[in-house]
Amino acid sequence: MLERHASRATRRAREFEAFVAGAAGRLLHAATLLTAEAPDDNPRARRLLTLSLAHTYASWDRLRGEDPYDRTRSHLAVRFARGAWHHHGGLGRSRPDPACPLAPLTPQERLVLVLRLHEGVAEEQTAALLGLSPDRVRAICHRATSTLLHRPRGPAPAVTATKAVPS
Repeated sequence: MLERHASRATRRAREFEAFVAGAAGRLLHAATLLTAEAPDDNPRARRLLTLSLAHTYASWDRLRGEDPYDRTRSHLAVRFARGAWHHHGGLGRSRPDPACPLAPLTPQERLVLVLRLHEGVAEEQTAALLGLSPDRVRAICHRATSTLLHRPRGPAPAVTATKAVPS
């Protein structure tokens, strides 16, 4: 019995390591977009991903055909929402990196945009995951995309007057 348990634990560890090797990069990118940190300096995103992966590993044997990527992404989104909207854990409190393309958005707008457009999660699934109505998710997504598309580009270049040269 002890050998069977050790064998199952080894198999579980190998399966999880393979999952992490294939999915961690994309999940870290999603977490970095959520936290609006610089890609090369993203400690909050890494912490968020680590906590989500730990949760997935703890429930690995109970997945029973459920996609571990979906489970991890869902946990990542819920944990970010809790931290950003309710100020538990501090994940949403610090200021976004101004160089991040999603920096002008609120944490809620970033979350909806990342789930809907970056991850391709259906509107109904996003709404169920976040406890919002599909209409609310649609409105948040529309507002966020409008903010990104219509944000100021910076100061206009200075126009210098030139004198006409008589011919």
